[in-house]
Amino acid sequence: MPFAPAGRGMIRSLVPVLTYLSAVPAMADYPVASHRYLADPSTLVTKDRVYVYCSNDDESPVEGSYNIPNVVCISTSDMKNWTDHGIVFDAARDTSWAKKTWAPCAIERDGKFFLYFGNGGGNIGVVAGDKPIGPFADIKKKPLIEHGTPGVQPAKNMWLFDPGVYLDDDGQAYIYFGGNGDDNVRAAKLKRDMITLDGEVIKMKADNFFEAAWVFKRKGTYYFAYSSNPKAAMRIDYMTSDKPTSGFTYRGAVADQPPINNNNNHAAQFEFKGQWYHVYHNRIVAKQAGIPTGFRRNIALERFSFKADGSIEKVTYTEDGVPQVGHVNPFARVEAETFAAQSGIETEPCTPGGMNLCQIGNGDWVKVRGVDFAAGAKRFAAKVACAGEGGKIEIRLDGPEGKVVGTCEVKKTGGAQEWKNAICTVSGLAGVKDLCLRFTGGEGDLFTIDSWIFQ
Repeated sequence: MPFAPAGRGMIRSLVPVLTYLSAVPAMADYPVASHRYLADPSTLVTKDRVYVYCSNDDESPVEGSYNIPNVVCISTSDMKNWTDHGIVFDAARDTSWAKKTWAPCAIERDGKFFLYFGNGGGNIGVVAGDKPIGPFADIKKKPLIEHGTPGVQPAKNMWLFDPGVYLDDDGQAYIYFGGNGDDNVRAAKLKRDMITLDGEVIKMKADNFFEAAWVFKRKGTYYFAYSSNPKAAMRIDYMTSDKPTSGFTYRGAVADQPPINNNNNHAAQFEFKGQWYHVYHNRIVAKQAGIPTGFRRNIALERFSFKADGSIEKVTYTEDGVPQVGHVNPFARVEAETFAAQSGIETEPCTPGGMNLCQIGNGDWVKVRGVDFAAGAKRFAAKVACAGEGGKIEIRLDGPEGKVVGTCEVKKTGGAQEWKNAICTVSGLAGVKDLCLRFTGGEGDLFTIDSWIFQ
């Protein structure tokens, strides 16, 4: 579409508008899933877990334009360690009509999970599955919303993307979308099947509206958050109302343009275990990798709170400001693709299901925060596969240079997806510790890891 480069592109012509950011002190934001390039986050919160659905920038070229054909999901139960679920929906593979999956969002209703996405800027689709991580089926077989959908037009240069779905207390579901103009905010009721609009699309308005529509509710007040345009510094702004689709009043900023971003902005707000969070994207991982940052974004996370009048205390960006909620149980199987930080590793689909760590080289590592070893552990076991000469897993405390409490040898198993257990003894483990698995060996890929457990 002719408007897409301005909305999703490098926005080089807008850099002068954002020069004020040079005065902001440089911060190393806390990146989530730092081994992947992900963006445009939205959330689905269950009792025990938060799922974040993202545009997948891994397949975008370093320079040129975005290529976002699929959706990646990551999740956490403690806000510190994140599990990589990989690609949970691919438009070209899983539908007959869509090719792109911009800015997805998901919601649960009646035991089913519905994933909404922008097929570029031209229409919005929905697919459904039985689990939050899919697989998702194209049960509608066509777009949910198009430019010709009653109520969408008239609109000037409308971007038809960035769906945000909200299920109200009374059981009525709504979808919010649009972009590129104050008058280009749109909302619609959804029927209970969640794949059919209930009536015409409703026109709304927001000051300096650019994209990233997102709605949540707190104490009877509806909050409509969105990315402002370049003129308004691409903040995440918000309005409030006592009604879901009308009567909104501008209230200010949820968060300023993130540090190390200087480009398009997208965020979602959610509550988990009594705390409110702001999940967003910036470009720190690409910057640290030394590559152009325009089309390779990453996910980050902050907390925020509300004032007595219901207005939002503006987000403060930190390096590592989100406390852990609960601890990791090492005596139950832990997926190897669950971690808080890493160096050098990648993930890939695993033949038994889920994902596994791969492209593991000498000196690479993953760190898991807040592991509760209780009274102690005696053995460590990892489900590994090895097509080459193998290597070792050093089990360390705190970080890659921390104390070694065990070393597990990984031998050839017959293939990179031929799984066996590698077992070793450990000592000096008790209480809550940060755990680091550091990998050593010769040249090239050493082995792959599916999961681990302590006894």
